[in-house]
Amino acid sequence: MFHRPDTRIAFLCQPEDEGVIAPPVPAKTHLPEWFRRLPAVDKTKYGASDTGLTVKRCMPFIDAMTTGFILPLAATVRLDIRDNGQTVTAGWDFDRTMVSNHGAHQVEGHPSSPTPPCKFHNYWSIRTPKGWSCLFVAPLNRASPIFEPVAGIVDTDTYTAPIHFPFFARAVDGLYELEKGTPLVQVIPFKRDATALTADIRAERPAEALSRSKVFRNTLAMTGWYRRFARAPR
Repeated sequence: MFHRPDTRIAFLCQPEDEGVIAPPVPAKTHLPEWFRRLPAVDKTKYGASDTGLTVKRCMPFIDAMTTGFILPLAATVRLDIRDNGQTVTAGWDFDRTMVSNHGAHQVEGHPSSPTPPCKFHNYWSIRTPKGWSCLFVAPLNRASPIFEPVAGIVDTDTYTAPIHFPFFARAVDGLYELEKGTPLVQVIPFKRDATALTADIRAERPAEALSRSKVFRNTLAMTGWYRRFARAPR
């Protein structure tokens, strides 16, 4: 009998946390308010060099925002940033650790220095089918002005413990409240492939130049051409 391969991703919490901590959500259901309010076309901007189109008509922008899942803060956290970002302390109303600190020596020379690295604690474990990993990045096209998560990849088909997320404080000195459910990281599952792509770096051939030129002309000539003809089927 043919068995359909497992393509599910599971987010698992301890039974006592279910309904208490903020749950993961598909990224496409957690779009920021500024994006929801933005019109697809700003009719006040039509002109010789401006079509009035906004990023709401840009599929690469939207695809980046809507791929994968958003893993949120489990509970509300308060960040107290002082000494020009060199001191970061945290508080929370939760019965487990939400933020821990690391020594600045661990990332000496990092562009965010002298801001010390901190870590958000996460209470969801993630499980993917065999051969699948997850890329964790700051929510795409909606960066937080307060903190910047550090990107990472975890083989979630074998590592089934909760994954915590290092971050750097970005805001100026002050006290900031990050509410429960604040988007923490974007989770993008991907299938590992033993036969990974290799780079072919060279000058284009005539047929490749023709294809490039055709796509460029079509993009200029027809609004929404990428959405209709070039975007990979999903």
